[in-house]
Amino acid sequence: MIQEQEKPLLDVRNLKTYFHTENGVVPSVDGVSFHINKGEVIAIVGESGCGKSVTSYSVMGLVGQPGKIEGGEILFEEKDLTKLSNGQMRTLRGNEISMIFQEPLTSLNPLFTVGFQISEVIMLHEKVSKKIAKQKTVEMINKVGIPNASKIYYSFPHQLSGGMRQRIMIAIALACNPKLLIADEPTTALDVTIQAQILQLMKDLRQELDTSILLITHDLGVVAEMVDRVIVMYAGQVVEEGNVFKLFENPKHPYTKGLMDSTPKIHERKEELYSIKGTVPTPMNMPTGCRFYPRCEFAMEKCKEKAPELLEVKQGYHVRCWLHEEGEVNLDEEFNRKPATT
Repeated sequence: MIQEQEKPLLDVRNLKTYFHTENGVVPSVDGVSFHINKGEVIAIVGESGCGKSVTSYSVMGLVGQPGKIEGGEILFEEKDLTKLSNGQMRTLRGNEISMIFQEPLTSLNPLFTVGFQISEVIMLHEKVSKKIAKQKTVEMINKVGIPNASKIYYSFPHQLSGGMRQRIMIAIALACNPKLLIADEPTTALDVTIQAQILQLMKDLRQELDTSILLITHDLGVVAEMVDRVIVMYAGQVVEEGNVFKLFENPKHPYTKGLMDSTPKIHERKEELYSIKGTVPTPMNMPTGCRFYPRCEFAMEKCKEKAPELLEVKQGYHVRCWLHEEGEVNLDEEFNRKPATT
């Protein structure tokens, strides 16, 4: 008997999030699809402005005016979040889906102690007394690796270091044991030692609580350290998606290869790092055809005329590139065989 495959915890289908401005409609997220299984860690990577953070805010129902989800589905345990009311989303947020924001100092309320802010989440969602909420809060502060938890409970955000504030944000996010944790650039502005501690903390909590994690980042080092699958976004679209080891070993989209080649490597000494030519197009002035066409070393005439679809080049591995139209292509071999011209 064939066992039925377990349905994804989160299934985003053809998500379109647009911003309506005085100068026109800005398609920040334009037809993005991906899924996360229970206990899985995936990363969305790409340059600033590619739409990765807006994708995470769309899942959380936190896209404010002038932004609006124009189409698609966001299925969480088969329930479409785009159809829930604000009240229903507030019940879901912090309870079943939590988020660690990019800058904890602006996310934490400066007027309240960090202990109060964690306790508030616990009392809201678990309907327990202040005494029990405080006990659990102290346990959570201990769990995220902050010593003297009973003392830290009464500290204000400005009295803590950047690394400690980020740990408090993780404590708030995990206070109610969510099924999905979204981490938006969780190690930005932290030194490398604290970055390593935060990543190790997230890995430990994932193993302990079996929490699925959606990691938003531009740091490929963090991706290699943390995730099972990678989604690469460019100009509001997914351009590559696959297993992290296969993607690092042999990236299949020219943009992904450019990101890899522009990252310093310990075993390689280069006088000058590779850089992707050109600039990211503005959402209101997208090129015709493939959106990466003006910057691509492998561009063909077809790329300019027609936008490629997201192709499945092997089971579970997808690429949005005409080079793979007739089968999987090795970009290094392709470049050496026939240098592309625009």
